[in-house]
Amino acid sequence: MTKYIKYLMPIAIIIAAVLIVQALYGLSNNKIPNALSKEEAASRVVNFVSSVALQGDANASLIGVEEQSGLYQVTIKIEDQEYKTYISKDGKLLFPQGTDISEQEQGEISKTDKPEAMLFVMSFCPYGNQAEEIMLPVVDLLGNKASINLHYVIYSNYQGGGPEYCLDKENKYCSMHGVSELKQDVRELCVQKYQEDKFWDFVKTINANCTYQDIDSCWQGVAEKVGINTTKVEQCFKDEALNLLAEEVSLNEKYGIKGSPQLIINEIEYAGARSSNAYKEGICSTFNSLPEECLEEIGNTEDPSSGNCE
Repeated sequence: MTKYIKYLMPIAIIIAAVLIVQALYGLSNNKIPNALSKEEAASRVVNFVSSVALQGDANASLIGVEEQSGLYQVTIKIEDQEYKTYISKDGKLLFPQGTDISEQEQGEISKTDKPEAMLFVMSFCPYGNQAEEIMLPVVDLLGNKASINLHYVIYSNYQGGGPEYCLDKENKYCSMHGVSELKQDVRELCVQKYQEDKFWDFVKTINANCTYQDIDSCWQGVAEKVGINTTKVEQCFKDEALNLLAEEVSLNEKYGIKGSPQLIINEIEYAGARSSNAYKEGICSTFNSLPEECLEEIGNTEDPSSGNCE
């Protein structure tokens, strides 16, 4: 909830100080004066968020609490959204989120002979579609000198699950804009896997001609237009859909994917501007030996895109 996040965000800066103090002094429950139990800390968080942060507009409910890095991590639910909130063991310091700096302190992205870029999108997220359009000139420019692939944001139990959003009965594979979007994710994965030379033309033409409302009847004509064997796509969907989605979920978890678009270059999340030239620079910065294509300027460098589906 926006009110909750805006209220607590200013005090998020205390997390570094809290962790440093605890690391220096090796504090434990036994050494912290008036340390609360997990249950007491969780109750304090729920009461504070409901009465102060939300000011009675909504109520927070407790999902769970556990000790993490010398703090209590309290998972709460506000309306339909879950949040992980942290509180010091004495119950005095509360903040909305933590960042694992051990994963962030990695310095520069490693360089390779052939950089690997993974752009995570939803097939009908407008911001993801913008990122695809931005990436297309980079793909055309670098060709096979870099590996640039699309991957997909998969949710579990989205909006409570069910066939409207999810492909499977267990609700493990769901998408924000409905199950038809998820099906298109699978089709695009199939084309990328088996007919890669047609893949980016397929994505571009889908974006221009289809919507998530009509994609199930629209995709086949587009595929035929760009020279894709639709029978192979349908067979791949039938035989491999769940396995392909399981692989995407694994990648989502590995890289901490939260929304569309997110770009991973050589295992590290890209945090620069969202424009063709900026994407190119991000990828080119990871070559062991810079190819001449990287010296070219491409795309709109003055007005980068922003926004995401999350």
